[in-house]
Amino acid sequence: MEVADFIAPEGAINGLGARDKRQALEELSRRAAAVLGLDSAAILAPLLAREELGSTGMGRGIAIPHARVPGLARPFGLLVRLARAIDFAAIDERPVDLVCLLLTPATAAAAHLPALACLSRRLREPGGGGAAAERQGPGRPLCHLQRAARVALARNGCGPSANGRATREAQ
Repeated sequence: MEVADFIAPEGAINGLGARDKRQALEELSRRAAAVLGLDSAAILAPLLAREELGSTGMGRGIAIPHARVPGLARPFGLLVRLARAIDFAAIDERPVDLVCLLLTPATAAAAHLPALACLSRRLREPGGGGAAAERQGPGRPLCHLQRAARVALARNGCGPSANGRATREAQ
């Protein structure tokens, strides 16, 4: 499994505003629901339940909130660079500026771990994103995951934008 298998064309977003973890999860749920045709509460509830078990902030400015969602047909992801880093109760206590939402079908438990492992591998690679990429400036690409998003765009018949990036600015 590759990141491009579950990042939709509209799944790479740059500059999303959120004042805290809860607001970030609410906004991600709203955006995912709009793309997937699901109720945002049906996405938010399992995300919050997962966060109750322990933060999905994995350190280095990165969080991977993830959940299995009823009614979802296939794995789905959003790749989001936040407008400013927020507290996500990460393991290293650093604020998070790169959020990779991962949703998998509730009925396909076998799809969840490979998708999560795929994201984790990409993020562990040098230049994988997070606060280090933020120091390069807010307009810089989202490193390896950004390239994976471009592949997803190309697979769906969409080329990169005029500035060469596969992201769209948060609206």
